[in-house]
Amino acid sequence: MDKIPFLSRSNNHNPYAQGSQTSLSQQAPVYPQRNTVPGVGFFITNAPDETFVMDNVAAVSPGLFKDGQTVIIDRKCVLTVRNTSKIPPNHIGIGGVVREWGKFSYQQQVSVEPFDIFSSGNGRVYLGTLDLEIDFLTKSKATDKPYEQTELSKRYLTLFKNQIFAAGQRLLLELSGIKFLITVLATGVIDLGKPDGQHGTKNGRGILTDQTQITFFKAKNGLINIKQSGDRPRANAILQPSFKFEDMGIGGLDEEFSTIFRRAFASRIYPPSDIEKLGIKHVKGMLLYGPPGTGKTLIARQIGKMLNAREPKIVNGPEMLNKYVGGSEENIRKLFKDAETEYKEKGDESSLHIIIFDELDAVFKQRGSRGDGTGVGDNVVNQLLAKMDGVDQLNNILVIGMTNRKDLIDSALLRPGRFEVQLEISLPDEAGRRQIFRIHTAKMSKEGMLDKNVSLDELAAKTKNFSGAEIEGLVKSAASFALNRNIKFDPKTGVTFNSKNGVKVTREDFMHALEETKPAFGVNEDELEKFLRGGIIKYSSRVNNILEEGESIIRASQSEQFPLTSVLIYGPPKSGKSALAASIALSSGFPFIRMISTRAMIGMTEQNRIQYISNMFNDSYRSTQNVLVIDQIEDIIEWVNVGPRFSNAVLHCLKTYLSNLPPDGRRLVVLVTTRHRNVLEQLDIISSFNKEVYVPNVSSIGELTNILEQLNFLDPDSRQSALKQIQSQTNSNVLGMGIKDILFNIESSRLSHKSELDEFVKLTVNDICNQPGRSTTGGFEF
Repeated sequence: MDKIPFLSRSNNHNPYAQGSQTSLSQQAPVYPQRNTVPGVGFFITNAPDETFVMDNVAAVSPGLFKDGQTVIIDRKCVLTVRNTSKIPPNHIGIGGVVREWGKFSYQQQVSVEPFDIFSSGNGRVYLGTLDLEIDFLTKSKATDKPYEQTELSKRYLTLFKNQIFAAGQRLLLELSGIKFLITVLATGVIDLGKPDGQHGTKNGRGILTDQTQITFFKAKNGLINIKQSGDRPRANAILQPSFKFEDMGIGGLDEEFSTIFRRAFASRIYPPSDIEKLGIKHVKGMLLYGPPGTGKTLIARQIGKMLNAREPKIVNGPEMLNKYVGGSEENIRKLFKDAETEYKEKGDESSLHIIIFDELDAVFKQRGSRGDGTGVGDNVVNQLLAKMDGVDQLNNILVIGMTNRKDLIDSALLRPGRFEVQLEISLPDEAGRRQIFRIHTAKMSKEGMLDKNVSLDELAAKTKNFSGAEIEGLVKSAASFALNRNIKFDPKTGVTFNSKNGVKVTREDFMHALEETKPAFGVNEDELEKFLRGGIIKYSSRVNNILEEGESIIRASQSEQFPLTSVLIYGPPKSGKSALAASIALSSGFPFIRMISTRAMIGMTEQNRIQYISNMFNDSYRSTQNVLVIDQIEDIIEWVNVGPRFSNAVLHCLKTYLSNLPPDGRRLVVLVTTRHRNVLEQLDIISSFNKEVYVPNVSSIGELTNILEQLNFLDPDSRQSALKQIQSQTNSNVLGMGIKDILFNIESSRLSHKSELDEFVKLTVNDICNQPGRSTTGGFEF
């Protein structure tokens, strides 16, 4: 096709025309006022020839508007007009790309009015910056020839100087006989007459001038090769110019996104020459790890939308495995094939290729840790290492991995040059939870379906240690309660729906949802409350002192000096150690409380026990404030007095975790109970505890009196009679009984067919006399 001629433009109303001696800030072009021509009755038609399309002007019949005058079509599209006799009266001829921009159809009736950009009066009418997306109009005409930013900008300015542009506008550009499709991505409108003109309006209409900084961006999946100027930002910007972080729909991760941007993307925004002078390389790998449901996968997806790059390749780790020999390694190579091909052709000018691995720990485990004998897992790790940081290095890739178990991943993948940016996506804090609630309730709030009595601040405060996914589930649960109010179920008539009542989600709905939605890293109340069925009976000052000591331990754990506080609670069997530990844990108000007990370890091998304990401690590092109760530690290490024997591996696992500090910003209180302190002393684990708390038995008749009174057992006279009989038959004021034994005797007496008084005295005297060292006639044997 012959080169299309470009018609000369009239310099009427052109403040930038050659020969003008007045500065831009002193002279403004004179445009006709809007009341010159009636603005209705025009019909859309095709441009008379290609010159009008390539010059980005509209064709009108003579006598309606002046040549070079600016008009606005249907009050949304601003164009420069050119007179021609080829257009019938009351018609306006525009090209196909302009019709697409304005969503005009052929022969559609529109209004056409003169447009005066200076009528706003704010002076910001000139384009300071103009961001343009460019690609070949016809894919078959695409070439590998590199186009420089300066060359494209000069051509664009030559053709369209003094025209008005706005965000979203589309037009054609011809260069060296090849046509390109241009889309205006963003504009920056300024006032050239003011020194602070650079602080202008974004995405407003403005006039193209010699001072406008034009930047061309490669279209997503485009074929054009834009050569970067050494002193300008890279042509294929890493971020979409129109992208807004608030549109991502992810709450509570502002700091994490700031770190991701600084480490992984900041270097890709600068010109390659600047990065070369610094002597650094772009980050190729980023690992997102943390508890399930915190938004790792969502972040990876949104990063793909945020970046002006090729469509990300998203794969689950197990999808890489193949039953054929070498098939798994081949799948890894296929992921990098497109990036390698483009990098060989275009070098540093190639676009960014993003590869997202979900469930990374499922495939890329530590080499040598598998027992299958095939070596497939090791080969897959080796193949990924070679592609990310091998001999033929790629500078146009970004591999994002996600995992819940960072500890399982091969250590070689975590070194610089591989997944060097490792970011923990932890449980959101209160401000983050508020953001997440705002995101998930935005729709119902906008539609008026969220009751005014719902306070997002209150919900954020009540949902400690909830992940983003759990908050979403909580909102769904609350909505289900609201929906269920209009549905009635009758066994006889079936389900009836009352459509007259509208749906309104109230505070009560959220409170009900909180009762049935529990966080995975929250308080395990069910297990702890088993030890507190009868409550804590404060039968002596010693019990009060233990509880006060527990409160003091919790307060001390807030100190920067003691991020880890280990407490040993010891005493004779059935003295209430586990109940006191559970009470101290629950009264702490910490969001994460768990218990390690032998009940959960039944049937486990030694290795499984170690893994279970490790998982518990690692989970306790997820939250900022944590309490871990280890009940009967001697049973957990499988201590047996005959032999003696115990699990040395489990013991060393516990000693390690009881001594090692949690990660920065985390607080952990470990409450350990035992009935054999002497055993722990022999095993050299006593030194791992910051504090020891002794829990005695019920020692005297006076303490037993307090227990009976608090439980309201027997009437006062019968109570005194029982105590006198116990004292008389045992010939001692010393009981030495565990609180559990006393509570059992009370309940047995209440359910007995005999006299409660006689049954309680008999059971209690038998327990006292059967104690080691007691004689059958009362007192102690020596």
